[in-house]
Amino acid sequence: MGRYEEIASELRARPRRWLVTGVAGFIGSHLMETLLRLGQEVTGLDNFATGYRRNLEEVLESVPGKASRFHFVEGDIRDADTCLRVSQDVDAVLHQAALGSVPRSILDPALCHAVNVDGTVNMLIAAKEAGVRRFVYASSSAVYGDSPELPKREAVIGAPVSPYALSKRVCELYAEMFTSVYGVETVGLRYFNVFGPRQDPRSAYAAVIPQWIRQLVRGERCVINGDGETSRDFCLVDHVVRANILAATVPIRGPGQVYNVGQGGQTTLNELHRLLRDGLSAGRPSLAKLEPEYRAFRAGDVRHSRADITRIREALGYEPEIPFAEGIERTLAWYADRLAAPSSSVRSVA
Repeated sequence: MGRYEEIASELRARPRRWLVTGVAGFIGSHLMETLLRLGQEVTGLDNFATGYRRNLEEVLESVPGKASRFHFVEGDIRDADTCLRVSQDVDAVLHQAALGSVPRSILDPALCHAVNVDGTVNMLIAAKEAGVRRFVYASSSAVYGDSPELPKREAVIGAPVSPYALSKRVCELYAEMFTSVYGVETVGLRYFNVFGPRQDPRSAYAAVIPQWIRQLVRGERCVINGDGETSRDFCLVDHVVRANILAATVPIRGPGQVYNVGQGGQTTLNELHRLLRDGLSAGRPSLAKLEPEYRAFRAGDVRHSRADITRIREALGYEPEIPFAEGIERTLAWYADRLAAPSSSVRSVA
């Protein structure tokens, strides 16, 4: 039995109270689903800036009988009073709320800072005041900036190349300070290109995998910025969920720890395009010869990225057990059925 299975068994036997910020988003809704399946009490906070009510409904429909264990609050992490209110009587915070996307941060650095930095500081203060046992927050591989080292190791970072990257690095420093000065147990997770079901393909700032799936399903050519040899460590959302739960429960070694969360592999954009196109062309033969369109490199993009996951394996027992290709298959199956799904609503409980 792996470390995660041990923790899951313990949680089923002794449920805890969790707060998930950004709960209506891609990662947040998956955290909500897994925690409810484990019999936990979950409070979710979201302002629907990038999340969707339909994500909450989908989770509640897929986990029958657990709705009474979920309490939703519609609110903004930029409001300190809201942060304090939702943090009361909580054992662990899984802080996912943020404005992602490098391009969006370049267009609006002030908004990026207000949500990602000010919002995280509000949550850290709330956790301190409420006596939360563990504060786990979403950081990003973007903090490695212009460092050319591969694989990316937690101790070696470069200069940030976007406001988004800088905002995530500042959050790490604040979390470390809250641990050393106020005694709040914090754990940061540097996500590497997370993908999977429920990731929004329609946004102008959509991540590459859902965006390309949507375009291919519509018979459109995908756009690759650069020569297509840019590479990423694509990490299935299931692994991110497990990393969060482990980070919230396993005893940590020293204050203010930060860990990489990735697959530990490396895939070029050209390889990714072929994988998605081939997976979809089985049911749509016309896609088999659809080639991508190449454009100029995009400002703020890092050329190569791959996670060294040694530290999180050793410290938390994290293990990305689902192969990348299988994760893509699961993701393609979900999108093929749901791309045209209508929006819906879920009752807000303040």
